[in-house]
Amino acid sequence: MTATFIHPFTGFIEKTFVITEFELRKLRHDFTELITRALQPALWLLIFGQVFSRSGMMHTGNVPYLDFIAPGILAQSVLFVAIFYGINVIWERDLGIVQKFLASPTPRAALVLGKGFSAGFRTLSQAVVVYGLSLLLGVKLNWGPLALLNVLVIVVLASTLFSTFSLIIACIVKTRERFMGVGQVLTMPLFFASNAIYPTAIMPAWLQTIAHLNPLTYVVDALRTFMLTGSSTAFGLGRDYAVILLTTAVLVFIGSRLYPRLAV
Repeated sequence: MTATFIHPFTGFIEKTFVITEFELRKLRHDFTELITRALQPALWLLIFGQVFSRSGMMHTGNVPYLDFIAPGILAQSVLFVAIFYGINVIWERDLGIVQKFLASPTPRAALVLGKGFSAGFRTLSQAVVVYGLSLLLGVKLNWGPLALLNVLVIVVLASTLFSTFSLIIACIVKTRERFMGVGQVLTMPLFFASNAIYPTAIMPAWLQTIAHLNPLTYVVDALRTFMLTGSSTAFGLGRDYAVILLTTAVLVFIGSRLYPRLAV
C-alpha cells in the first residue's frame, strides 16, 4: 500500500520538475532578461534606500534603515518578477503550447507547480544582486550557511506563490492587455501594504489589518530574519513558513482547476 502511494507521488514530483526544466531552458535564448531585471533592486537600494536612510524619517528601532529595507527590496523584486509571469502562459496559448500541455498525461497541478518553480529559480538572480549591493552598502548580512539556504528556499517559494497567482489572473482575463493592466494594479498595493519598506507598527490600524492578510508581509519577515545579523522575527518563522506554504498550495489547487480554461 505504501509503495502504491509513493509511486504516484514520485511521478508527480518528476513531472513537476520536467516542466520546471522546460521553462528554465527558455533562458538560454534570452539570458539578458536576468540582467535587465537586476536594475530595479539596484535603483531602490541605491536611491530610495540611501535617501530615506540619510533623512532619518523612518523609525526602525535599532536596525539601520538600509539594513531594514534590503530584505524588503529582495521581496519586492521577487514579487515584481513573478506577478507578470502569467503573461508567458498567454503567449503559450496563442502559440498552441498550452493545448499540447493539456493533451499530455501530466497532472494539471504539476503543470502549474512546475511553472511556479521555474519562476522561483529565475528570481534567484535577484537575490545575488541584492546581496551584492547590500554588501557594498555596508548592510550587516548573515552569511551563515543555514541562513543563506533559508533565504534561497523563501525566494523560490515566494516566487512560486506569486507566479501561480499571476497564472490564475492570466486564466481569468485571457488577454495580454487586460493581464498587464491587472498586474500593474495589484503589484503596488501588495508591495506598499506590507512591511517591505516600513514597519507595520507605524501603519494606521486599517492598513495593519491588510498587511497581516498580505502573504508578502510574511515573506519579508522571514527574509529579514535570515538575511540580517541579529535580526528577530516579528511573527514567528513557523507562522511565516506556514502562511507561505499554505497560500502556495491553495493557489496551485485553484490554478490547476483554471488552467484548462486558458485553452478555451
